[in-house]
Amino acid sequence: MAELKRPSNNSRGFYVKMRLNGKQAQQMEKKNPYFRFYKWILWISLSLYFLTSFFISHKPIPLSKTHFSKSHSTVASRALFESSSSSVSNSSSLPPPKKKQSSTSRGHLLKDLKIFVYDLPPKYNSDWLANERCGNHLFASEVAIHRAIASDDDVRTYDPYEADFFFVPVYVACNFSAVNGFPAIGHARTLISSAIRLISSSYPFWNRSQGADHVFVASHDFGSCFHTLEDMAIEDGVPEFMKRSIVLQTFGVKYRHPCQEVENVVIPPYVSPVSISRTLEKAPVTGRRDIWAFFRGKMEVNPKNVSGRFYSKKVRTAIWRNFSGDRRFYLQRQRFAGYQSEIARSTFCLCPLGWAPWSPRLVESVALGCVPVIIADGIRLPFPEAVPWPEISLTVAESDVGDLGKILGHVAATNLSTIQRNLWDPEVRRALLFHGEIEEGDATWHVLYTLARKLDRSRRTVRVSDQ
Repeated sequence: MAELKRPSNNSRGFYVKMRLNGKQAQQMEKKNPYFRFYKWILWISLSLYFLTSFFISHKPIPLSKTHFSKSHSTVASRALFESSSSSVSNSSSLPPPKKKQSSTSRGHLLKDLKIFVYDLPPKYNSDWLANERCGNHLFASEVAIHRAIASDDDVRTYDPYEADFFFVPVYVACNFSAVNGFPAIGHARTLISSAIRLISSSYPFWNRSQGADHVFVASHDFGSCFHTLEDMAIEDGVPEFMKRSIVLQTFGVKYRHPCQEVENVVIPPYVSPVSISRTLEKAPVTGRRDIWAFFRGKMEVNPKNVSGRFYSKKVRTAIWRNFSGDRRFYLQRQRFAGYQSEIARSTFCLCPLGWAPWSPRLVESVALGCVPVIIADGIRLPFPEAVPWPEISLTVAESDVGDLGKILGHVAATNLSTIQRNLWDPEVRRALLFHGEIEEGDATWHVLYTLARKLDRSRRTVRVSDQ
């Protein structure tokens, strides 16, 4: 009879051993003259089956993923990475994700993208989650993207050799000031630099491309410059250790700016999809809108801040001075936890710049069906290929803010219904929201799609560094 025997620990696969003694074989051959023929057919078929299975499940690593810089002349085995990563790993890290069914269309669009997520000690990420605000405030896309990629077994790979990109999960916007409660990012450069030293000493992948295929998130005011005030951000510039990497950042402008002199992808600020869903349950996008023009937020009567700088380039002050007495405008300077319900009741939502051009109001307005009125000269908006910004929003020059009443009145009398019809497309809302798990068409999905389009750049960079 034929018996499957498992090989020793030093070999792979299975082999077949024929166990028929001489007498049994002679008897079988006498009874059935085709027995010898059947025996060989069986042996050959089983051999081909197991040989084919071996090559399918043990495909070779592409040469492009085994090349290193000249300083690494030998290719380390995968086991080396698994053992060396123990110095980086920690029990509080994210657990391996559950396997879920992949989407055919998503797999096609993302070109089988694979991302390796570094398993960093908790001081770089999970320790910051002790403050509940860390995962929910406007800068929390750094947390949301990490969670979504780490929990997606279609995109995440545990084999760094097959990775197209390497995600470095460092949370830098979760350090809330005890003085004013706002995020303090003075520690950001030191924390990221420390993470880079750790991964470059434990893995060879940073060194082979100088970080060109490594991805970071900088979800605060001026992105990869890591400062909350523009003049200081410009003075500091992008840190040298990140200048070859890819940065996902909320900051983006159409003109040359030191804080985007790095390969970057403009992403939306974080707005909780749960809070949006709860608001829409009470007030659907097509519901009654009894507020004509809405804004709630910081509006300085005297725009000169204690720092000596003019907040919002005086734009918000001009809005208050010109329209606080206009009954068509609902302007509020105080904070209100349920302000999303006000957005859902509004026709136009003002989105003026603050210290930086972008604002979470932009996402909230779109998600809740209020026409965003963007007042931030030269702003670069997220995912323009998925979100038809010219068809769902209004753009008003900072210098024309005094004419807001006339501008909005003209739109209301002409093409408002067309803009609202475009704005209320659920696909538009989905593209700007980050979810706990990647959903096709959501914000993390569009981040991955943008990275997938950079695949040639990533692989080309690695090859060039190996020459």
